[in-house]
Amino acid sequence: MLKWTGIGLCLAGMAWAQVKTEVPPVIPTAKPATVERVKIHGASLVGNLEGNEVDREALVILPPGYATEKNKRYPVLYALHGYSIGADQWSKEIHVPQTVEGAFAQGAQEMIVVLPDSKTVHNGSMYSSSVTTGDFENYVAHDVVAYMDAHYRTFPVRSSRGLVGHSMGGYGASRIGMKHSDVFGSLYIMSPCCLAARGAGPANPEMEKALAAVKTPADSAKLPFGLRAQLASAAAWSPNPKNPPLYLDLPTRNGVTDAEVLAKWAANAPLAFVDQYAANLRQYRAIAMDVGDQDGLKAGATKLHETLDQYGIVHAFEIYSGTHTSAVAVRFQNFVMPFFSKNLCSGKNCK
Repeated sequence: MLKWTGIGLCLAGMAWAQVKTEVPPVIPTAKPATVERVKIHGASLVGNLEGNEVDREALVILPPGYATEKNKRYPVLYALHGYSIGADQWSKEIHVPQTVEGAFAQGAQEMIVVLPDSKTVHNGSMYSSSVTTGDFENYVAHDVVAYMDAHYRTFPVRSSRGLVGHSMGGYGASRIGMKHSDVFGSLYIMSPCCLAARGAGPANPEMEKALAAVKTPADSAKLPFGLRAQLASAAAWSPNPKNPPLYLDLPTRNGVTDAEVLAKWAANAPLAFVDQYAANLRQYRAIAMDVGDQDGLKAGATKLHETLDQYGIVHAFEIYSGTHTSAVAVRFQNFVMPFFSKNLCSGKNCK
């Protein structure tokens, strides 16, 4: 049996959990939302070496009043999916549009909810900026946001935009949130993965052999979850345009740890760079974070909470009863949506 370390270990605990979630009961008085499937061109993704799609599908959930109130504008919530899934499966895990409709029925202000897709050859972009995968950080922060402002009745200002993500999406919300506070006004981080810098662990010849054998997307698809996550992380954080066919560098080679690669991975860990973005985080109207008490990612989330406390950055933090995925749909309806209802601007004075 192959064993893995580093990012694979970080993500392995959620590999098979991203299937079943508790579903909040349907609220009989809820009005139907409209789900649209759109293609968003990723100028930030053009020329990526993996050949990941540049024109990518996204799901757009429009509130019940959107079709009838033709002159009304709405705030927008951008919701980022986790590793190994795309926007479609993410929509099933958080049970949209049901949970969005339920939140509105319970008093949340109407908003547009967007689920962009960042699945790649190796199953996830890490929402990072890489010549190999494409610049998914700016795809979300610029391309998707610009598309929504151009095609829907939004308030095209940061105070009316929210960003949330779960798991790898929680990492994405952390990373993008810290770096793009000029784009988003409120931030919610759910069960974030990959916050801390990680070592390569002991050499594993069997693992190295399996990774070295990967030459095509089909080869990658045959790998166990953890090894595929290693490739996704390397493609995102240690790209190498002169190392075909995968155009990436792994943290170990021939049983020897590559310190330079590990340093690149560490540079992409939010707990390593959060200090640089404390001023940006203070610009948010509101920040919240949650994680389950049975989630293997609880320690990293707690450390990020403690770091924000050290800098005096006001935020909410909750450890709730649950695993990595068990409560994600309930949390989305009853906590995430009300949070953004309270904190996203939807009036004439939005800036």
